[in-house]
Amino acid sequence: MYKVAVIGASGLLGRAIANELAQQRGWQRVLTTFSRPESQSVTLDIRDAAAVTRFVDRERPDAIVIAAAERRPDVCEHDPALARALNVDAVRAIASAARRYGAWVLSISTDYVFDGTQPPYRHGAAPSPINAYGRSKLEGERALAESTDMGCVLRLPLLFGPIVDWGESAVTSLVPAIAASARTKPEARAAVMDAWAIRYPTYTPDVAVVVRQLLERHARGEAVCGTAQWSGDEPMTKYVIAQRLASALHVDAQLTPQHTPTDATPRPHNCHLDSARLEALGIGRRTPFDTAIREVLAKFPWRGK
Repeated sequence: MYKVAVIGASGLLGRAIANELAQQRGWQRVLTTFSRPESQSVTLDIRDAAAVTRFVDRERPDAIVIAAAERRPDVCEHDPALARALNVDAVRAIASAARRYGAWVLSISTDYVFDGTQPPYRHGAAPSPINAYGRSKLEGERALAESTDMGCVLRLPLLFGPIVDWGESAVTSLVPAIAASARTKPEARAAVMDAWAIRYPTYTPDVAVVVRQLLERHARGEAVCGTAQWSGDEPMTKYVIAQRLASALHVDAQLTPQHTPTDATPRPHNCHLDSARLEALGIGRRTPFDTAIREVLAKFPWRGK
């Protein structure tokens, strides 16, 4: 029996991974949650190193997937202690506990470890984050490498997928503004959308397939270690994403492009991740954005009509 612990299994990515692994015969899942406790999960605060150690000692998983993190750039900028606790110290605690049992650890990181000036970025490119979120995730990558030889960082870009509320992804968080722009008076209804930063929206069920394939390699003694990257291949600004969302929602949204950065927290311009390392291993799946977003909207229908 191959045993996998998924840390943060109630989050946007964690749920997709848990669902994908549930389809594997002969595998046992141990799911941990914190802010959204569920009947089939173990409540675990990964900021508590002693609790992390007790959990790993009790479960002794063959592999651990760390999908829990503080991923909101503005929160990281204003609360660097929280960002460090979740994105650095927790990774170190989990990896250190896992090392005692020889467990392989997969830790999720971000394209924001790069400054966005020289895309595409290969997995061996020198990181240079420009905000607190990127810095904390880069420190988390280093914490993993320092704590175990059986670890892999998987860098990912902007994620979207099946949601429990619109704000769970920066993609679906645009829906309320899009809907409002289609309902309000013409003279005051345009929604301003960023048309500067280039993102590569990536579907969480596709990432879950990547994670499952990486786990399969570990299970047969071919563990991928070091750094790997996966990304969607459709470049879009938030303005373009909003246009595609409006089309999927069948609404006449009034959108205005903003061609200069306006976020209080600095964002990179274009952090396109090169996925060649995983592609060379035959790992990966990409669902076209329009297909994927319609699947998301079908499961969480817009009620603004």
